[in-house]
Amino acid sequence: MHKRPEGKAHGGLWEFPGGKVEPGETPVDALVREIAEELGLETHRSELEPAGFAQQMPDEQAIPIVILLYTARWSGAPITLSEGGSIDWFEPEQIEALAKPPLDIALARGLFQKPSD
Repeated sequence: MHKRPEGKAHGGLWEFPGGKVEPGETPVDALVREIAEELGLETHRSELEPAGFAQQMPDEQAIPIVILLYTARWSGAPITLSEGGSIDWFEPEQIEALAKPPLDIALARGLFQKPSD
């Protein structure tokens, strides 16, 4: 998880790392780029698997937001933060307890939801 730098939107809250899809990019291409920019990690398209999504309901003052969540493998290479904040690894129960923006709360809930028997 990535802790947003103070002074930015949702500053001090924990989020799943990622970012905006630029014109001409696919969501997967954007994620590969964002993970490299934010965390200094190399990921590959073939290692990414869709895991869920969350969306902000549109209102008159904000552009609607849709966040796509992917799982990925990590090679264990060093991590270099380039956009501030901090990162840490957590167990699912710990992630549930972290202070997060609303859409990340929904993403975590969907990712760690236990299948019904």
